[in-house]
Amino acid sequence: MLRTALGSFAAGLAMALASSAAFADADCPAAAKDTWMPEVAMKQKIADMGYTHDVFKVSGNCYEIYGKNKDGKEVEVYFNPVDGSIVKEEVEGKD
Repeated sequence: MLRTALGSFAAGLAMALASSAAFADADCPAAAKDTWMPEVAMKQKIADMGYTHDVFKVSGNCYEIYGKNKDGKEVEVYFNPVDGSIVKEEVEGKD
């Protein structure tokens, strides 16, 4: 009985963690890597849009940055890696 309860708890915890992780990521469309903008071109586009970044990474099917927008606010931004468009942006102090 205890083993079943612990197994159910662990399964529920794993599902809850997976769900919260899915909420954190953006939903970039799946595209072959050879269709993605090169990282150097994407970084230039990000700079041209007024962002600076401390972290630039691939997150699932997206390019993602942690940095600041042109107003100096902390941001987390997910970009479509094919065309460089913003898929999701979280700005410091915004709900």
